[in-house]
Amino acid sequence: MERGVSRTAKGPRLWLKPAEHDKATGKLRKKSVWWIRDGDVVVVTGCPPEDRPGAEKALGDYIQAKYQPARDKERPLRDILVTDVLTVYGEDVAPKHARPEKTAARLIQLGTWWDGKAVSAVDGKSVREYGAWRKKQAWKSARPDATGKKARTVTDAGVRRELEDLQAALNHYLKEGHMREVVKIPLPPKSLPKERYLERAEAARLLRTMLHMPERQTVHRGPRKGQVIETAKRPARHLARFLLVGIYTGTRAAAICSAGFAPAEGRGWIDLKRGVFHRRKVGAAETKKRQPPVRLPNRLLAHIRRWAAMPRKDGSPPEYVVEFRGQPVGEVNKGFAAVVAAAGLGPDVTPHVLRHTCATWMMQAGVDLWQAAAFLGMTVQILESTYGHHREDYQKEAAGALDKGGRREVETLDIEDAFTRRAA
Repeated sequence: MERGVSRTAKGPRLWLKPAEHDKATGKLRKKSVWWIRDGDVVVVTGCPPEDRPGAEKALGDYIQAKYQPARDKERPLRDILVTDVLTVYGEDVAPKHARPEKTAARLIQLGTWWDGKAVSAVDGKSVREYGAWRKKQAWKSARPDATGKKARTVTDAGVRRELEDLQAALNHYLKEGHMREVVKIPLPPKSLPKERYLERAEAARLLRTMLHMPERQTVHRGPRKGQVIETAKRPARHLARFLLVGIYTGTRAAAICSAGFAPAEGRGWIDLKRGVFHRRKVGAAETKKRQPPVRLPNRLLAHIRRWAAMPRKDGSPPEYVVEFRGQPVGEVNKGFAAVVAAAGLGPDVTPHVLRHTCATWMMQAGVDLWQAAAFLGMTVQILESTYGHHREDYQKEAAGALDKGGRREVETLDIEDAFTRRAA
């Protein structure tokens, strides 16, 4: 950097402050924690390294408290900052989303790159530059130091999802009357739909692993220091509940994790008496990701009624269908991935594969398309185009016609009879 040229301010951002140890004894003095750094200002979030979502929420709250976006009417694009557009969307729309913390995290990523840029700069070239920049970055959950594995970088699908938020923010800003012109973002092409689903033997293997996989701990002192031992704890048993609900209802992961045994604001719930899973959160608006109520299969309902009757270790009744140590589960991605690896399945088996499995099994069983679509909360067109080829009668009539040489059955019999008479 040239002398006398100041470095451009990066704006508010998260920084993971390393843990501090006593130089003489090596004992831990201060744990690692997320900080918010904004120039010379430092704000301690109190969130440990594994609570990145909590730190991002704190960062979002800090930015909103510090900065009030411009909401003037019908301004030209060159006078509107992209960060204003994102902030207004974050205040007006994002809190109504099913997972507002995820939306906030994506808006922060967008704001980091578009900081200081006007909406007039949003074009094909700048969008491609943003995509190239993002795909060089690691996923926020990457921990190469802890896992020893190379961090995965952001994918084209991840870039597209963030740019969809930017488009939605621009549309909202226009709708509110804060700018004059429509801005369309050239989005990267959609990824091909994933067709991975679990065979029944794979689902059974995964369930057994969740129920019986032992906890592994590293010994930190004594003659066995450094050894990894198995304990009597079974830390993945809560995932067995997640697996069963996912496969037998086709419900998305977030809705399963937030489901309770009684109606309450901000979560879905299961009517144990009638056997109906109300997947949409109480008080939440309908979104493009439909979450209609679903009738539970009798076998799954019997399990859920049993879970509801099992008290926690402290004797209190459970509140949620899936709990870990008496608390609701926010996400299952990391634990699910660990169990998948232990079961000998590939990394393509993700929590969303359970939804694919439910849809595929119903198609293989020949369930009526309208019934299956209503059960899964998707349109018949999407169900048929994505999973229809798993039906036993898929293109059966068309293939059968070619078996007959393209002729009607009676014509085929006439030809065969003619050959028979000639041979005689």
